[in-house]
Amino acid sequence: MSVCDPSLRSPLRPSFTPKPNSPESPTIQAIIETLRLQKHLEGGYFVETDRDQLRVPNPFQTPPNPFPNGEADDPTRSASTTIYYLITPSNPLGIFHRNKGRTVHTLHKGRGRYVIIHADEVQRGQKARIETFVVGQDIASGERLQWIVEGGKYKSSFLLPDKHGTGGSDGLLISETVVPGFEFSDHDFMPAATLTELASPEQEKELRWMLSLES
Repeated sequence: MSVCDPSLRSPLRPSFTPKPNSPESPTIQAIIETLRLQKHLEGGYFVETDRDQLRVPNPFQTPPNPFPNGEADDPTRSASTTIYYLITPSNPLGIFHRNKGRTVHTLHKGRGRYVIIHADEVQRGQKARIETFVVGQDIASGERLQWIVEGGKYKSSFLLPDKHGTGGSDGLLISETVVPGFEFSDHDFMPAATLTELASPEQEKELRWMLSLES
């Protein structure tokens, strides 16, 4: 049984072994080329498809909020940004990270599991609530076509077979819209020490493989 999601009979574990240096299937390669996707630091592939020209006040700025290099943060943000994001059998994992802005996700094809660690809800000394769910076309079984992750929550995603009981996948393709628009200064990856702080020892052991593409 999973200690992160008691509704699951088995612990969370990858359905596909990462092979980042292996060629993608012709079907997936066609998607990558047609959408002009590139490798993502989080794992998988992405391309930014829209960056709203409307600028809005930066809600995350706490003056003077300098960057480590001493530069002041931009006082505005794009109202929103949108990307395509793809994980594949060769690149099946998006590692734990968080954004300051909320992210609206929309499914286009495939299946995957998301793991959300609600770090923004934690009081000092407490452990975080952990949520998991499957995204896919089988809405009668509870799979999601659209999901929202509010700012301050860590998320990870991994690829599942396209159909229950089969091992193949042509990839999980989604869109993500970040509000206000994405900037790298509003994003960070989860350090191992943070997982230790937010999760129980048993949960940490189950989730550790989602911290790094090198795991």
